[in-house]
Formats: sequence, structure tokens, C-alpha cells
Amino acid sequence: MTRITPHFTLEELTFSNTAVRLDINNTPDEEALKNLKTLAEGLEHVRTKLDGNAIRISSGYRSLQLNRALRSKDTSFHVRGLAADWTCPGFGSVDDVMRCIAESGIEWDQLIYEYGSWIHIAFPAEGEMARRQTFAITKDGVRAYEKT
Repeated sequence: MTRITPHFTLEELTFSNTAVRLDINNTPDEEALKNLKTLAEGLEHVRTKLDGNAIRISSGYRSLQLNRALRSKDTSFHVRGLAADWTCPGFGSVDDVMRCIAESGIEWDQLIYEYGSWIHIAFPAEGEMARRQTFAITKDGVRAYEKT
């Protein structure tokens, strides 16, 4: 295992069942590797905010080919190595986690509550500003995330 930060490895941030199934090379290039360090460091802040509970990554870095196979936009921060989809069951429900991170001072770029099942977080690359955009995606479309 290649540890990037104390709690995150390169392997967990690049693994994809879809890539394995479709025989897609999901090896990050040099720029994406640099960004994966930024992502892992950001996730460390998230983990700390969530009382040290483990974060389960369902999707991290995606090569352009993998991203297209998943029918995601070419502009996705996953392609740059700056985004992850995840949950933290040890902290609480996806809504509880979303609320906690949305109200935190963590410098994320986008925080998206997706289908009530997971959270997408993206961090700005070095030198970029965090936009702190918050959305919810449901089967009915995209809307502003409203803290309950």
C-alpha cells in the first residue's frame, strides 16, 4: 500500500470496480498524483471534523476513459484527482455528515449530497480558490442543498 496521508492510500483513492470490470487503466499521471495528495489532505480534515471516524471512499480518481464509461462530465474533478465520493457511517447518516461538513470551515470547492446515498467532495488545486458550492442531486435534478 502506498500511504499518501495517515488515513488514505493511493490504492483506495484510485480503485474502481468499473475500471477492473471494463479493463480500463486507471493509473493517475503526475499532475493527478500531486492532486491526490491535496485530496487526501482535505479528506484528513473531513475525517477529523467527523470525530476521527473512518471514511469509506466509493470513487476517487478516474481516468478520462473511466469517467466517460461512468457517463460523467469530462470536467469532473475526479479526472483531476481532486474529488471523492464517500460516506462515513460511523459518524451518522449521510444527511448528518453532509450538514456537519457544510457547516465546517473546511476549504472544499464543491460539496454535493447525491441521491441521499453518498457525498461528493471536491477540493481546489493548489493556487485555486475554494468556491464552497453546495448542491443536492436527486432523481428530479440538481437543487441547492438546504440544511435541515
